Amino acid sequence: MKITVSRGFSDAERQLVATLFWQAFSAKLNKVMGPDEKGLAFFETSLNPDFALVARDKEDRVLGLAGFKTLDGALAGGRMSDLAKVYGWLGAIWRALILSILERELKPGVFQMDGILVAAGSRGKGVGTALLDAVKCEARKQNMSVVQLDVIDTNPRARALYEREGFWPVGEEKTGPLSYVFGFSSATKMSWIVLPD
Repeated sequence: MKITVSRGFSDAERQLVATLFWQAFSAKLNKVMGPDEKGLAFFETSLNPDFALVARDKEDRVLGLAGFKTLDGALAGGRMSDLAKVYGWLGAIWRALILSILERELKPGVFQMDGILVAAGSRGKGVGTALLDAVKCEARKQNMSVVQLDVIDTNPRARALYEREGFWPVGEEKTGPLSYVFGFSSATKMSWIVLPD
């Protein structure tokens, strides 16, 4: 399969990207961002294409994407007003408080990944590897020294991919009592050193 990866997605692709994002992360986010129609509505308006590397096939169909986060923004951003449009102000406030637990502090020189997802029908075909290669290139382009990501304990397939691609574990965070809310009990922080060309 021929895979190309480029920065961003179009408005015409926005609904599909939001659907893929929700399919990939709804198990983790459903108790906070559900029901499905509300989660989809929020992400359809709030996903930022400026922070996405998108894999497409030769027919230009979206196969998956990798999001990243910088001081300028993130793929899965959104403001309090975006949450309020979907959930109302009271719903927005408690959701923002819980979601803040998942936030990662940005550190100088660290290229922080903000989710990677591959469409169900495209898994096992090299899409994830192509996306990680693009992430490494983007980090190099932005003069970063390390690529960092978090992988949850309920996703061993993703962790195996990251390890094959040279990422190694550098820490672990437990969710404690919030494991019921998010559906996982720990997240492993993994890093990859950005090597010069």
